[in-house]
Amino acid sequence: MLYGLAFAKDKVQEEIDRVIGVRQPVVEDRKNLPYTDAVIHETQRLASIAPISVPRKTTCDVHLNGYLIKKDTSIIPLLITVLRDENEWETPNTFNPGHFLNKQGQFVKKDAFMPFSAGRRVCLGEGLARMELFLFFASLLQVFRFTPPPGVSEDELDLTPSVGFTLNPSPHKLCAVKRS
Repeated sequence: MLYGLAFAKDKVQEEIDRVIGVRQPVVEDRKNLPYTDAVIHETQRLASIAPISVPRKTTCDVHLNGYLIKKDTSIIPLLITVLRDENEWETPNTFNPGHFLNKQGQFVKKDAFMPFSAGRRVCLGEGLARMELFLFFASLLQVFRFTPPPGVSEDELDLTPSVGFTLNPSPHKLCAVKRS
């Protein structure tokens, strides 16, 4: 998986250099950076910080896959099952920005991508979060190259999240080297 991340990082930086150059990225650049947008989405798909949605209650009896879920039953949507569903993603457990690109290399939104939940109860901050993710990610990769610290290989980086109510990255060190 790390090889895919290293390749993606290089390709994102090439796209940013070609489209933006040295000026500061702005929100409007997102539509002209399809690969960068795909990498952000794929990162969110694989490393969703909130794999469980907020509890809900059924408003009527529901028949689902041969099961009866009675009215007023509390349910807790497990978003991670959709984000890693083999029927929705070509390579569900592998980092693959191609999940969000068509054959022409244009960004495509997928219905199964729901790290902010879905429907009427979708996260109210989704638009702001998407904008911030794009601006931070593009700005950081425009200026820096990220590498493991001296003496540590990429294979030795432990990207396993700490499990709790949310999934948090395990503490580790990286070097941010200014690009020339």
